[in-house]
Amino acid sequence: MQEKVLMKGNEAIAEAAILAGCRHYLGYPITPQTEVAAYMAKKMPKIGGTFLQAESEIAAINMVYGVAATGKRAMTSSSSPGIALKCEGISYLAGADLPAVIVNVQRVGPSTGQPTSPSQGDVMQARWGTHGDHPVIALTPASVPECFSLTIKAYELSEKYRTPVILLMDEVIGHM
Repeated sequence: MQEKVLMKGNEAIAEAAILAGCRHYLGYPITPQTEVAAYMAKKMPKIGGTFLQAESEIAAINMVYGVAATGKRAMTSSSSPGIALKCEGISYLAGADLPAVIVNVQRVGPSTGQPTSPSQGDVMQARWGTHGDHPVIALTPASVPECFSLTIKAYELSEKYRTPVILLMDEVIGHM
């Protein structure tokens, strides 16, 4: 009998990415996605992977570009304002036909000095937020089990169609 494991949506995404073959996590801390980075920081060294906290969201997405260009599976995660900063790098990935998985745990506003609140306001940004004439696939998990299964699907789709895939969820699912 298999042991049951309880985890948050953010942790389920990180575990699924590892099982899908991701060995490079490149990110920058921002709430409410910080558990993704914390999980990867703990697990990546144990499996021979790379965890790198970049100096900015822009640096993180460009590091994902570099890893993807070598044919390796990479992931980054952020929240709404951080994803806005990553848009040019996402365009570069799409323009170069490079697969990558980008997690967006959505929140309201910049949140400087105030608590974060859940949001679903990045739906249009996920599809049309980058510049250029290219498709970007967005998957939206609605539960913790879907966080797990859609993360694995994100890697499959990103490689099949050679494009970035955005996992788009809100803070409630990330912390559920």
